[in-house]
Amino acid sequence: MMSETESENGHRGWKGFLRKHWKMAALFVAGAVLAFVGSIIVFLWFVGDAQSTAMVPRTLGLWTMGNMVTFTLHLILWELILIGIPVGIAAVAGWQWWKRLPDEEKEEYRFFGKSSRTTSGGSGVSVLFFIAFCIKVFIDGNWDVAVATWTLEYVVSSMITILIWTAIIFGIPAVIGVIWWITHEMKKKPANESNQTTIPP
Repeated sequence: MMSETESENGHRGWKGFLRKHWKMAALFVAGAVLAFVGSIIVFLWFVGDAQSTAMVPRTLGLWTMGNMVTFTLHLILWELILIGIPVGIAAVAGWQWWKRLPDEEKEEYRFFGKSSRTTSGGSGVSVLFFIAFCIKVFIDGNWDVAVATWTLEYVVSSMITILIWTAIIFGIPAVIGVIWWITHEMKKKPANESNQTTIPP
């Protein structure tokens, strides 16, 4: 958890920044709001376009895993083109503005404390699990089968299979590493003992 001192420094940093650069802060906030609203508009537009062009079925119960992946990849692509590129350009412009500030002034701004890796780690695991699930569905030949026809037993067994895959992929190297480390330490110990000389009384 972030300490009270770090929290106070963060509040002071924000106050000092807003006091000196309130126009730029307002511009950042307006840009963030426009990006958020724009991403929603792009999402709504793409949903309607995907259905009108028959990219995906209108009824969710008829969607296949292939429909899900195709829809997601195309949505990400359009979001990156229409929203991501302008946001990236604005971020570069903001970074160039930040670099022009004096170093003494930038050291006064401590906006955030130490970040936690729990959330990012959890999202990474979720993405890997979804990719593994897609591979499992493809191997089973259910890529173009409607999701509504899947049984609970199939979903649960697929999850258990993915967990077994994970244990094998990450567990075997870990076991090998532990065995190597133990063997290496056991070889070092006799060598160290042989190098020790006994002092006669």
